Amino acid sequence: MSRPSAGTEDGGRTVADNGAVDLELDRAHSARMYDYYLGGTTNFPADREAAARARAAFPSLLATAAINRRFMHRSVRFLAREGMSQFLDIGTGIPTSPNLHEVAQTEDPRARVVYTDNDPIVLAHARALLQSRPEGRTAYVHADVTEPEALLAAEELGGTLDFARPIALSLNALLHFVTGDHRAHDIVELLKDALPSGSTLAIAHVTAEFDPEGITRLIDTYRTAGTLAQARTHDEIARFFEGWELFPPGIVPSHEWRPDPGDGSESVTNEVAACYVGVARKP
Repeated sequence: MSRPSAGTEDGGRTVADNGAVDLELDRAHSARMYDYYLGGTTNFPADREAAARARAAFPSLLATAAINRRFMHRSVRFLAREGMSQFLDIGTGIPTSPNLHEVAQTEDPRARVVYTDNDPIVLAHARALLQSRPEGRTAYVHADVTEPEALLAAEELGGTLDFARPIALSLNALLHFVTGDHRAHDIVELLKDALPSGSTLAIAHVTAEFDPEGITRLIDTYRTAGTLAQARTHDEIARFFEGWELFPPGIVPSHEWRPDPGDGSESVTNEVAACYVGVARKP
């Protein structure tokens, strides 16, 4: 990422003296493409062109994104009802209401949430992520999951979340952009090790098990747009949860994880869902 030659640091990102951030609009970014899939407006020609190619490769993509987003809402609501009051969301993406903190604070107004992402446009829109209820708190850290030590050392993180108490870690639609099995699993293990007993981990991850040809085409379009991606099998995704206790129903397609009555999940196919998800607790 390019950096302005003059300015100050803001959440790990250089910001010009006038507050401007280099948004890098000339290249497609996965967060802005995802915003497009969800019907958002914070995307630009490079993102829309890449997204159009991705949809041509995998026509169910808009439905896949919506199904995954509903899983995030359900898992956060479930964990808040289980007593989780601290959330760390890595790979936040463009603010699309309801955001994670809105779901969590509906259940527990005192909930504290830290968002992190590496897309400069997420930083530019971070104010929308900071509209916490008065009883709770939210913060934003501009960081990259591939540098987990720096992320965990961020002042905003330690100033918002109490690492002596359980934290709910969300890695939603993120890890398939971390290629290389050893690297991805090492990163997740480092993050897991930093969390106390009682913490939880929620993951949504693309798999090619249901539609190998379609997902291969999709990954190829992302690579062509400059974003590396990697689908993983059920067993490879299960490795991310090793040592932690999975909540029922375990690791399942995204529409099968505790669906809400009448939400249409019964009509979704595994091929359209295209993701495995799971939620686990640290013993």
